[in-house]
Amino acid sequence: MSTLALNQLIRQAEAEVARQMQVCNACRYCEGYCAVFPAMARRLEFGPTDVHYLANLCHNCGACLHACQYAPPHEFAINVPQAMAQVRGQTYAAYAWPPQLGALYQRQGLWLAMALAWCLSLFLVLAIALKGSLWHAPLAGNFYAIFPHNLLLALFAPVFLFVLLALGLGVRNFWRDIAPGQAQPGSAALREATLSALSLQYLGGGHGQGCANANDAPTLWRRRLHHATMYGFALCFAATCVATLYHYVLGLHAPYALLSLPVLLGSVGGLGLLLGPAGLLWLNLRRDPAQGDPTQKPMDRGFIALLLLTSISGLALLALRASSAMGLVLALHLGVVMALFLTLPYGKFAHGVYRCAALLKWAIEKRQPSRLRLGDA
Repeated sequence: MSTLALNQLIRQAEAEVARQMQVCNACRYCEGYCAVFPAMARRLEFGPTDVHYLANLCHNCGACLHACQYAPPHEFAINVPQAMAQVRGQTYAAYAWPPQLGALYQRQGLWLAMALAWCLSLFLVLAIALKGSLWHAPLAGNFYAIFPHNLLLALFAPVFLFVLLALGLGVRNFWRDIAPGQAQPGSAALREATLSALSLQYLGGGHGQGCANANDAPTLWRRRLHHATMYGFALCFAATCVATLYHYVLGLHAPYALLSLPVLLGSVGGLGLLLGPAGLLWLNLRRDPAQGDPTQKPMDRGFIALLLLTSISGLALLALRASSAMGLVLALHLGVVMALFLTLPYGKFAHGVYRCAALLKWAIEKRQPSRLRLGDA
């Protein structure tokens, strides 16, 4: 897709959100559902930056769609979750760095994720095969006998730095757009935004009963599965950080015992990354298309698939680390992990970063006097 075509799609999606917000601003029925509607009530007009802010503040719980008297088939055709989702999908590509990768992942997320994981895993498998044999004598979990520590550092450090750079540039540009001249957040605003993000407060569906999925019946499973995924990923990352601390600071080198802190963190995190994404994939397959943007499903499923492959291969590596198949499983796991990290700035992980920025802006904004004094305490 050309830059011109992408910009046209973004403008169309922005215009539709602005139209719907004008109608919602006159109604205000959903004002207590989530942060989107009180933030909306502080505005009479909705420019592109306001739309991007509100779209990333929306958690797509679907509650407002089923409560709306103007939802389709009404002639106003108000569907806030879908309109917001379309804008979010476009902003992933618009704020991505480099933008060409964002646009490519948006269109072909599932295929790109699988192809990248396959190619990287195959490269590592071939490296082992050229060095010796894919089947080796049991090495008691000594991964560095297959891939030396310095080699792994040389492979993954540039990837990690690239992810930090790409995500950092994206969220910096996003923040500059949605919060130009924004006052520095105080401790109360930072605390509120952090708690809202960590608790997934706005996946409660407005009344704490959860999100709509296949129909208008609320369920807390989407929130629970997001928690399992988020904290599973965090625990796996923590396991890597603790292992790095052990290696460089304490002089304790791998392999680590099954009851050691890195292995325990990785095991619990791996289970979270198995159950959470598997459940989210099930919900994604069954979700009513009216409650989101169906064109984003390849991107969503590409990210879920990489999370699942990461957890499955990681747990398999733990189970087989004392066997002759450890080298092969290690190569497959490392290839999938590298593919996961390379795609983080361009899909559903990036939306979590932008959403945290939107939550922070709302926490700051709500503490400031309203310029309109319309329906806002």
